[in-house]
Amino acid sequence: MEYCLFQGTFNPIHNAHIRVAEYVLKTFDIDKVIFIPSFIPPHKDPNIVDAHHRLNMVKLTTRYNDKFEVSDIEIKRGGISYTYLTILELSKILKPESRLKFIIGTDAFKQIETWYETEKLKTMLDFIVFIREDNFDETSIEYLKEKGYNYQVMKLDYKDISSTEIREKIKYNQSVADLISKETEEYIKKYELYKN
Repeated sequence: MEYCLFQGTFNPIHNAHIRVAEYVLKTFDIDKVIFIPSFIPPHKDPNIVDAHHRLNMVKLTTRYNDKFEVSDIEIKRGGISYTYLTILELSKILKPESRLKFIIGTDAFKQIETWYETEKLKTMLDFIVFIREDNFDETSIEYLKEKGYNYQVMKLDYKDISSTEIREKIKYNQSVADLISKETEEYIKKYELYKN
């Protein structure tokens, strides 16, 4: 089996996340995309909704596709969600036929050298990079290939959807129907998430 991991805060998961995952399935030789909501992300504001809510929203949003799986590995482990520790664990569980693939945005990939155990991480993963910015210049990350990071950039047009924007809209009672799944929207309303 060929696996691609999609790790993130998913606060909340939105249509751009799904668009990226569907593109990866269609374009690369992948059997499963595994969504991994972080418990405490190392590089983001810790002011996020509880991990079990984010996990539930990811499950609701991805359940229509049997090639999507959701892992609670980081939530069960607790603490700061270091990708390196997750990859170590998942490699033993999944026993992939080749190196695990890993979906990452250009903004995060530019920071990859600051990640925990990055020198070990780059020997364990093939990165699939999606564009998270206007006028992205692929030459801006070429130095990472020279440093041993194996990656491919997705030929997928940039679409500006952010979880921050969604949270702001919810806070001010604006519609988010075109940005997130119906199931996630209903879940957010039920538990009154992102109101503060």
